[in-house]
Amino acid sequence: MSKTVEAPASTPAETHRAALDDRRLTYQRCRSCEQAWLPAREECPKCWSSDWVWEEASGKAEVVSWVVYHTAFDKRFAGHLPYNVAVVQLAEGPRMVTNLIDLSEGEDVIGQAVTLAFEEEFDRPLPRFKLRGP
Repeated sequence: MSKTVEAPASTPAETHRAALDDRRLTYQRCRSCEQAWLPAREECPKCWSSDWVWEEASGKAEVVSWVVYHTAFDKRFAGHLPYNVAVVQLAEGPRMVTNLIDLSEGEDVIGQAVTLAFEEEFDRPLPRFKLRGP
């Protein structure tokens, strides 16, 4: 179950980043239609309402899709090759783009349960996910 989070007066992106800096993954939920979403934005992507609240994710998710990159399209990632990019669906509903950690090469993970794990990169804690045990 998620909990509502009080947000400081700033942009949604800044509020979301501040929570990540505290190693908390937050998302927004519309008070009008109950839609939950990431990334942070000013209005609901479903009904366009600006009446929403912040909630904190439980850290549980499922892998929807993923790909392994063998070419770095940004030179900052050249030292990470090969690396994966995944779409996970949080237990609370929103989907997010992230990376999966501690995977075996060639492992198929679509539909598998994952849990939130922060890793430091570019001097910031970034939300990543790892496979949950059986």
